Amino acid sequence: MHAVSSRCHLVYALAPDGVSAREANDLLNEYVADESRGLAVWHDHFVGEHGGAVVLDTRDDDEEARLADPGPLGGWKLSVHPLTFSLSSVGFSAQTKFTLEQYRGVSLDELAAGEPDDPRYWWRRSA
Repeated sequence: MHAVSSRCHLVYALAPDGVSAREANDLLNEYVADESRGLAVWHDHFVGEHGGAVVLDTRDDDEEARLADPGPLGGWKLSVHPLTFSLSSVGFSAQTKFTLEQYRGVSLDELAAGEPDDPRYWWRRSA
């Protein structure tokens, strides 16, 4: 077996036809909750097409191998992509900060300060 280079992977997942939005969300959440796939760094669900995306930080051979097992997403269209600069969960966060600052000239704090008081913005409730 090859030596694992600790790295984050983007998993892009589309549910097959006939899977409801609720079922797709539940199945993706089940996939994300499986700790044997590594650290779940980020995930979100798609609007329109049922499915979502997950970023997993794999830290050893076993976690990396689990990326080949669809688990509850059997029958889904899955693609797994190792990320270049996100070598860890912290690297993923740093890459987000870098992209905002270098490509848009704005910080996450500045964006947060300018957000409207919208009840859909669940993250404002936890602050």
